[in-house]
Amino acid sequence: MRKAQARIYKPARSATSSGTARTREWILEFSPSEARRLDPLMGWTSSGDTRTQVRLRFPTKEAALEYAGEHGIDALVFEPHERRPNIRPRGYGENFATERRNPWTH
Repeated sequence: MRKAQARIYKPARSATSSGTARTREWILEFSPSEARRLDPLMGWTSSGDTRTQVRLRFPTKEAALEYAGEHGIDALVFEPHERRPNIRPRGYGENFATERRNPWTH
């Protein structure tokens, strides 16, 4: 049996939201060990590799690497891109503040 390969990464935030939910944990995800094949009856794609269905979550990168080392998993670590620090959260009421540089219009 071949040694399992996986990638460890921190997921990016959703493009449809400014929230950062589910972006604090590190994920260990297995790479597919065999190609997908087409089911002749239904036309669905399938695979006999059940590891691709597993996503393990860890609080830190070190915990994920330790787990991979203990279980003999070759893991590649993908570091997250850091968010620009000059973005500050604002409230809706600040759109109508009197000290705005540009007046708010429709």
